[in-house]
Amino acid sequence: MTLVPFRKTERRRKRQPLDQAQVVRAALALLDEVGLDELTMRRLADRLDVKAASLYRHVHNKDELLALLGDEISAEIPFATETGSWQSQLTEMAWNVRRGLLAHRDAARVLANTPPVGPRRLKHIEQVLRALRAAGLSDRDAAHAAYHLNNFVTEFVADEARFAAFALRPGSSRRKLLAEARRQFASLPAHDYPTIVALADHLTADTQDELFQFGIDMCLRGLRSLAKRE
Repeated sequence: MTLVPFRKTERRRKRQPLDQAQVVRAALALLDEVGLDELTMRRLADRLDVKAASLYRHVHNKDELLALLGDEISAEIPFATETGSWQSQLTEMAWNVRRGLLAHRDAARVLANTPPVGPRRLKHIEQVLRALRAAGLSDRDAAHAAYHLNNFVTEFVADEARFAAFALRPGSSRRKLLAEARRQFASLPAHDYPTIVALADHLTADTQDELFQFGIDMCLRGLRSLAKRE
């Protein structure tokens, strides 16, 4: 009889049960690494070390996953203080959202491409609408203004993110891209594009914070006009 030596086998570690919150947190980490276009259910399953089919017990499809991501991103954005004027509240909200969206890769695209659902995301919408009604706007104008304010912030950040991605390419930088754009504007035929040539420096100035605040101020002036009309 041949004796087989006893082998001590490692006890398999019991896998912790997966839940929806884990799936969403893993998806957010993956979003930061690969971006929205490369975020797939298969990649997410690999990240969690599960089969792709297991994910569908917690999210129905990628659209639901992205909507949950929008709510998760919104959860990291602080609310504005409600003790100041409606102008100061809206300004603080806009800056908070911009910083929150810039904290995650393609976060602005996630919010722009998903419906406004989820309790934490809806809380931010509630605060914006409340401030707009406090400004004296009618219900209709408050709803319309909230739509445009949201588009201003998300599209501004999405544009920032696109430019930042271009600047990260090999041999490129933010300074180089702006300098090239300035050179192209300034070299246009002055008789065809006199205003672009004249404003070339301003059109390519590296002043994102200033530009963002200018947009907020422009929105606030329009809201004051609406409020007076009401």
